[in-house]
Amino acid sequence: MITDRVKELLQEIEGSLVENKEQLEAFRLKYISKKGAVTELFDGLKNIPQEDRRAVGQELNTLKNLAQSRFQEFSTILENSADVNEGNQIDLTLPVAPNLQGSIHPLTIVRRRIIEIFERMGFNVSYGPEIESDWYNFGALNFADNHPAREMQDTFFISKSEEAVKDDVLLRTHTSNVQIRLMERQKPPIRSIMPGRVFRNEAISARAHCVFHQVEGLYVDRNVSFRDLKDTLYHFAKEMFDKDSRIRLRPSYFPFTEPSAEIDVSCFICKGKGCNICKHTGWVEIAGSGMVDPNVLTNAGIDSEEFTGFAFGMGIERITMLRYGISDLRLFTENDVRFLRQFEGA
Repeated sequence: MITDRVKELLQEIEGSLVENKEQLEAFRLKYISKKGAVTELFDGLKNIPQEDRRAVGQELNTLKNLAQSRFQEFSTILENSADVNEGNQIDLTLPVAPNLQGSIHPLTIVRRRIIEIFERMGFNVSYGPEIESDWYNFGALNFADNHPAREMQDTFFISKSEEAVKDDVLLRTHTSNVQIRLMERQKPPIRSIMPGRVFRNEAISARAHCVFHQVEGLYVDRNVSFRDLKDTLYHFAKEMFDKDSRIRLRPSYFPFTEPSAEIDVSCFICKGKGCNICKHTGWVEIAGSGMVDPNVLTNAGIDSEEFTGFAFGMGIERITMLRYGISDLRLFTENDVRFLRQFEGA
């Protein structure tokens, strides 16, 4: 009789379902409490003949272990379910959480816009290393060994070679290194822009930073003229700032271009009448440019008798400050949420 009752209870326990605390307590009272069915069967073990007690006792232990394990399993499930439900409960008295929307950094917005404009003019995009040798950063670009830009106060040197200056390792001071690498591996025609991060050992202020971004451009082909350079930058100014923008070129000097010129654009804030942005001159400087020096072409393995080219470079921070009327360069790297939120949806 006990054996049959054990089998019956095993089937009941195996098929039991517990969905709440009340059912869990009912399960405990029915099977494993002091007055439960399992306890009653153990109390009746004394009435079993001596020779059968061992086998029946083993069956009762199996029943007891099953009942206790199922009770523990049901308890764990209900506890976990309670934790989840409590975590998902909504308190309707709480204030509404603001819908915080992220924004693209203004430097990224302007960099993408610059790339878009030049890509429509047929320029592709090239990238290069930020850690560079002296040769690609200075030597191949026609910098003399005693040029001031080589001094420690301007350049972050990683290592100084005792063998030759060209073997020095440094953080690039401009993205012109990409121009040399591009001309070495690709023969003309070449039409590309080089955006990237550059480094200079300067004190951080509202107008300067030791880390900033540039985009440089290079066009090398047969019969490339200064007029091509002017027209390219004129189209860029109209697309980037204002359709009524004008540009002017001021003579300048760069080791890697000859002739060289600074590029000014008519102030798009005051339309040339004079304001704080343009320092009441009606013009704002946006870039340096010039015709690629023949020595640079030769250093990159291009025949300077057959090919000519122009190059230009501009600071992305500078363009961004002009475009959005930002007066402090440090705002770009301070991660002030109040500043960044102004560009949501831009």
